[in-house]
Amino acid sequence: MNSAEKTIEWIKTSSTDGFSRMIDQTIIPYEYKKVDIKSSEEMYDAIKTMIVRGAPAIGIAGAHGVVLGAIENINSANFVEDVKKVADYLNSSRPTAVNLNWALKKQIEVLENNKEKTNSEIIELLVENAIKLEDEDIQINKKIGEYGSEIIPKGATILTHCNAGALATVGWGTALGVVRSAFEKDKTIKVFADETRPRGQGARLTTYELTRDGIDTTLITDGMGAYFMNKKMIDVVVVGADRIALNGDSANKIGTYMVAIAAKYHNIPFYIAAPKSTIDPTIKTGDEIVIELRNKEEVTIVNDKPICTDKVNVINPSFDVTPNELITGIITEYGIFKPNEIYKLFG
Repeated sequence: MNSAEKTIEWIKTSSTDGFSRMIDQTIIPYEYKKVDIKSSEEMYDAIKTMIVRGAPAIGIAGAHGVVLGAIENINSANFVEDVKKVADYLNSSRPTAVNLNWALKKQIEVLENNKEKTNSEIIELLVENAIKLEDEDIQINKKIGEYGSEIIPKGATILTHCNAGALATVGWGTALGVVRSAFEKDKTIKVFADETRPRGQGARLTTYELTRDGIDTTLITDGMGAYFMNKKMIDVVVVGADRIALNGDSANKIGTYMVAIAAKYHNIPFYIAAPKSTIDPTIKTGDEIVIELRNKEEVTIVNDKPICTDKVNVINPSFDVTPNELITGIITEYGIFKPNEIYKLFG
């Protein structure tokens, strides 16, 4: 793939029909393939199994899923209510990333505001809104990248955790959007990507994206970050987020909190890059963020083989919350905010 290519997009076959096409992220870097999702149930599974992943991309997947649910219920006498049920079903697929809920609400608004129209007319409007959200995502990421590039020193080495790139969005990326925008201005910047166990999004996806863009990228294990900070080989940390509380506490892939602590100790700036839609104005602090627990096999099985005894206990939280006092700034499409001032985006 390249950064200009859409990770996920609606393929319109008629005004009231079509399907969602997305990159299958579970098989990168071994294989690059796009899959077509043609039902709301398939979309639920695609989100749950992480064929599509990354908070903004999951949001768009949810918007597409509502369209698929509407197509499935085109002849329903209770069309609006039945499509809302589909939205609720999709919302249960992954609980931490707020962009899913945000995008589903955008589609529900279309439903609620057009009840007097025919089912076919509403489907057309849902399709238009889904495509609009796709295109807006790319523009938002470009703005995040532009603002973020201003805080990247010349010749800097940037540490990032997990994958917050084009693959995690519709295109360009949030944290990696900052990297890409900085690289456009300064070809000497470098990236350290940690592997991000247990699913290896940093190793599999971030290195895949950046090396194809010609950006000097070094892969490190999750436990190496503090070592390189101590050696003064890291200048700044930029990561994404899946949900941000109103006080700036930020949930991101498990291990982010540990990176933030190490950065704070070594006086290295630690930034979150995320769109406004990732901020949840309904929660005051990170204590209210629901953390998704995933199956133990993600930890115990590598390349289809167990790496430990089956008698060991496993707890597999997918995310952790970085407290606002460890965050230097939150980079959004509206500018860079101190974590405790992010509430200003909501008036």
